[in-house]
Amino acid sequence: MTETAASTHLVLVRHGEADCNARGIVGGHRGCRGLSPLGVAQAEALRARWEATGEMRQASAFYASVLPRAIETAEIIAPALGDLDLTTDCDLCELHPGESDGMTWEEFARVYPRPDFALDPDRPLSPGGESWSGFLQRVNTTLRSVADRHDGETVVVACHGGVVNASLVAFLGLAHDGTRLDLRTRNTSITEWEREDGRWRLLRYNDSAHLATVPALD
Repeated sequence: MTETAASTHLVLVRHGEADCNARGIVGGHRGCRGLSPLGVAQAEALRARWEATGEMRQASAFYASVLPRAIETAEIIAPALGDLDLTTDCDLCELHPGESDGMTWEEFARVYPRPDFALDPDRPLSPGGESWSGFLQRVNTTLRSVADRHDGETVVVACHGGVVNASLVAFLGLAHDGTRLDLRTRNTSITEWEREDGRWRLLRYNDSAHLATVPALD
C-alpha cells in the first residue's frame, strides 16, 4: 500500500493592533513602532487560546516579518508553540511604502495622489516603494518557498493583513495582479491554508474567536 504524503499547512496570523495603525501613520520600516496596548492584549489572547486548546501543538516552524509589530506578536504567542526558533524574513512584510514611510496618512494625502491599484497595479505607493503587483508576486513567491521548505509540516507565520490578502489572490488563482480584495482581516486572526498534491485549500479565514475575551481599551 502506498502511503499518502502529509499535507502542508501555512497558518497566517495577522499581527495585533499596531501603534502606527492606531495613530494613523504609514508603518513601514521607519514608521512601525510595534504593538499598541490593545495589540498586546490581542496577541496574549491568541496565546492563551492556543495554550488551552493545543491546536498549534503540531507546528514545527515559526516565521515572522521583520516589522516590529509582527515580531512583537510572534514573541507573545511563541510560548504556545513550544520550543521553536523564530525566523524573520523581510519578504513577509507588508507592502513597502517607500519615501512616505513614517508620514501620517493625512500628510500622505496632501503630498501624493491616492493610488488606485485596480487601475494601475504597477504604480508604487510612493516613490521608492512597492507596487501592488510587485507585492503580490513577492508574497506568492515567499509563501510557496516556505511551504516547499517545510513540505508536510505545519508552519506558523506572524505577518500582515496585506500578506493574508495576497495569499488569497495567489492561492485561489484570482484573475490578475490588480486584484485587491476588500477585506476586514482582524488583528491576530488566523488564516489557514492546506497544500495537498500541489493544490491549495483555504481551511479558515479571519478566525478570531479569542478576541471575544479582549476588552476594549481606552
